[in-house]
Amino acid sequence: MTTTPYPTPFFTPDPQAATASRIVDFGRWASQRWEVDADLTDYAALHRWSVTDLEGFWGAVWEYFDIEAYAPYERVLGEEAMPGARWFEGATLNYAHHALRNLADDEVAIVALDETGSAYEITGERLRAQVASVAATLRDLGVGMGDRVVGYLPNTPHAIVAFLAAAGLGAVWSVCGQDYAPKAAADRFAQLEPTVLIAADGYLFNGTAYDRRDATLELATALPTLKATVLVDHVGLPWPSRNYPSLVMPWEDAATRTEQLACTPVPFDHPLWVVFSSGTTGLPKGIVHGHGGVLIEHLKTLGLHSDLGPGDRLLWYTTTHWMMWNLVASTLLTGATTCTYDGSPAPLTRPDLLWELAARHRVTVFGTSPQYLLGMAKFGIDPSVHDLSSIRVVGCTGSALPASAYPWVRDHVGGHVLLASISGGTDIVSGFAGSAPNTPVWAGELSAPHLGAALAAYDAEGQPVVNQVGELVVTRPMPSMPLSFWNDPDGTRYHDAYFSAYPGVWRHGDWITRTSHGSVIVHGRSDSTLNRNGVRLGSADIHDVVERLAEITEALVIGAEEPDGGYWMPLFVVPAAGVTLDEALRDRIREAIRTGASPRHVPDEIIEVPAIPHTRTGKKLEVPVKRLLQGAAVEQVVNPAALDAPELIDYYARLGAERRSGKASA
Repeated sequence: MTTTPYPTPFFTPDPQAATASRIVDFGRWASQRWEVDADLTDYAALHRWSVTDLEGFWGAVWEYFDIEAYAPYERVLGEEAMPGARWFEGATLNYAHHALRNLADDEVAIVALDETGSAYEITGERLRAQVASVAATLRDLGVGMGDRVVGYLPNTPHAIVAFLAAAGLGAVWSVCGQDYAPKAAADRFAQLEPTVLIAADGYLFNGTAYDRRDATLELATALPTLKATVLVDHVGLPWPSRNYPSLVMPWEDAATRTEQLACTPVPFDHPLWVVFSSGTTGLPKGIVHGHGGVLIEHLKTLGLHSDLGPGDRLLWYTTTHWMMWNLVASTLLTGATTCTYDGSPAPLTRPDLLWELAARHRVTVFGTSPQYLLGMAKFGIDPSVHDLSSIRVVGCTGSALPASAYPWVRDHVGGHVLLASISGGTDIVSGFAGSAPNTPVWAGELSAPHLGAALAAYDAEGQPVVNQVGELVVTRPMPSMPLSFWNDPDGTRYHDAYFSAYPGVWRHGDWITRTSHGSVIVHGRSDSTLNRNGVRLGSADIHDVVERLAEITEALVIGAEEPDGGYWMPLFVVPAAGVTLDEALRDRIREAIRTGASPRHVPDEIIEVPAIPHTRTGKKLEVPVKRLLQGAAVEQVVNPAALDAPELIDYYARLGAERRSGKASA
């Protein structure tokens, strides 16, 4: 399959604004400081330098952002290997120190927002005081370097404070949103054997305060290593006396002590957090990232690509278990203000609330998903009724943004706005491709690979291709690539996840096109991860819940990106003998998924099928079925001889053809 590049940019940056941006200042400074024989104020030249001279580029990022190390590094890149690259060996530092050092005492560090429209602010001085208090409390509870602290929390300042407190001690953080059922959260956290759990009484969504007090008790009971559970009063529900398996402490007691914060020096590659990727089989994979890799990658991404600094404000809709929350927290590294938001992105009674809040709080970078922008357009919501003049960037990630959304943003948000579609992953907790203040934008395309990302599209033979769909690969290491997977002592699972297809080259699992004019087109996942509105969930989480129902023999869920920017998530089920798949059973399945896995991943359709296809070794054919539903030819998808029931392939191919035909005639 080939694509025809569209050569005329949809958006060209204002030259004056581009010249004043941090990325151009960085390029100008780096050209002189490193004596580079190229004009690094030009993005293409800067990117070439960033992926050909890894030590020069990342050393420049370190120096430009004045990273403070307790002990200096010996060399930027000690060994270039994937996996196994050794970055900034010898350096000791602390992420939390850098997150707090650039915040003026009397300036706003965090604006806490929710779907009621209310807000409160936390200054730099108050944030430092709260982090110091919670860190002292965690230390008193037995948390030390390398211990794990986990959060069952919505996107509020409590999560950022708790994370920074844990990081300041050298402890390891992990967080999960409360729309995850206790079992789904425990499947993640129990792997970490945490010392402390921090949990809220509930969260807001579409006008309802969801009570998570019982869920918190159930989760705490499933974590036998806990020494304490810290209870956060967020939605105003009283915490009744419960028989918790550990010491219980109110957040108010933990966060109101008078303490001095002293961050613990840790090695560059000391674990900072564990983020969970939704594996398609078994338990979710815990991806471990380090203090230094996250620090330098997020300074590059937020400080250069997003042009964030003191005086800026970022509002990006996310949940705490999506990697964008990690970037929301890292906004503080740049000295900019970050906004947390608890609630629906489009409450039923106020669907344009996020735009209203962005206007009221003078947000400069507004982040969302393609589904949100497409929904705004579909339902005729006009953000321009609000004063959006402060917004200079609309960031968009989670899936590919179709070209049709670009004119809508220009006409209803503002022609001055850079629409920055971004593609990245939890795996590197950052982006592979996107935009910058000095890059043009082509509708339906990402402007360019990110700095430091040696991005290519590989064909089936492992050769780079241009203007042709291929596998997204990264051919040189990045500092924020995982240190490891949790509980993967010999690195086998980590290697198999990214490096088994092309030895020494990172294969991410997306289909992309590198165009001849430098942009990147993302075509969707080449694996079977469910990715609805940017929130990823493993298909195993859905299968586990549905297949527990006595009425269902087997299930298969698919998340399929569609050409119009839509996302179709059908659930195929095989009913038990004598069971009819009627609406009552469908409702029970939906409710089981909503309460047992995730309310955000309730399928669009529940379809009865005669059987689920497997390989001869018993693995469900998730990726091949997805591709068949999207219209790929059978011979390009799977070898029928490798299947337990080859006749099922034609069945699923026919289902996909019927759906596409129905949509075309609608």
